Amino acid sequence: MKVGIDTFGCNHGQSGIGIYLASVCKHLHSDDSVEFELFGAESDKYTFGSENNLKYTSVLLPEHISAESLWHIFGCHKFFRKQRYDLVLFPAVVDYVPFFSKVPYVVIVNDILRDSLESKTFMERLRLRHFLKKASRIIVSSQYIRKSLKNLGVNQKKVTVIHCGVDHNMFYPLELKSEDVVDIKPFSIQRPYFIYPSRISSASKKHCELIRAFAAFKQKTGLPYRLLFTGGEGDYSDIVRAEVARSSCASDIFITGYVPPESVPELYSASDGCIFPSVNEGVGLPVLESMAAGVPVACTKSGALQEITGNNAFFFDCDNIEEFTRAIEVLSTESPMRQRLIKEGFEWSAKFKWEKTSCEIVDVLKSVYEKRK
Repeated sequence: MKVGIDTFGCNHGQSGIGIYLASVCKHLHSDDSVEFELFGAESDKYTFGSENNLKYTSVLLPEHISAESLWHIFGCHKFFRKQRYDLVLFPAVVDYVPFFSKVPYVVIVNDILRDSLESKTFMERLRLRHFLKKASRIIVSSQYIRKSLKNLGVNQKKVTVIHCGVDHNMFYPLELKSEDVVDIKPFSIQRPYFIYPSRISSASKKHCELIRAFAAFKQKTGLPYRLLFTGGEGDYSDIVRAEVARSSCASDIFITGYVPPESVPELYSASDGCIFPSVNEGVGLPVLESMAAGVPVACTKSGALQEITGNNAFFFDCDNIEEFTRAIEVLSTESPMRQRLIKEGFEWSAKFKWEKTSCEIVDVLKSVYEKRK
């Protein structure tokens, strides 16, 4: 069985789905039963799969979403036949949807597609629905995403939940070089601080609500905490920056933008807590990584977060300023509750491994191939 893996739309390994694919590829191995081949932009030749010596075939296109999208609509089926793929795996589907494919395919969905589709045209939405309907199997990272697909008319019987993993070689309680400062080029961040590791992409991420709750916490306690927003900046960044500028504690709030993966574990370990107020999260991988780093987590019960944390976080209503402020206080105070969050969160996160995720994906691919034979 020869499996082609589409790397288009994975943002050179820097987006959530890019990190997902890179993590999965570290544990994929071609053997006598299955051969994996990645394909995509020339610039990603060494981004995915190079550590495992997975074959990569470059598709020579202008690196622009329009060109890549058109290739998926009109040209990819010829490419699949030329490469003799028995099966194709699509990790990013919103902008890169084939018009049709005679080669069977499996789709990975790590987003709440109903939100992504709001900005799409009628024909784009129609094409995506058709694409999902014709998929042999759809892999999702949570029950929450699985349920959300039902609203798009997807047959639930062909949806398989495979949770994300955690790289425990990267995320574990680190021995810090300094008690006072974390030196992450080009930043030098003074401790103590809380961290919110999420892309600033929409109002549902609740960055503005966190800024207000943090200001209330500072006013109430007078503690010298800082608040760190990490993750790429998106369409909502200007609104968040304006909220920071209006805040009474603007000098204690920092927006780092994208942080290289090698710097993220130290940022987590040096924080006093991960605050995750997002209300429409389909995966919540940073929450698991924080737990693995020995950091207590406070988050909402919305989306997949309760499922992903296994109730090993402190939950709050992000629209209730008193509850929100109380959650920040819990993370800031040495107490039996804080220690329990650290201990039980660490033990819970140990169950999530990328090796397991990759093996379960391969099992799905093999089962689809066997049924097609």
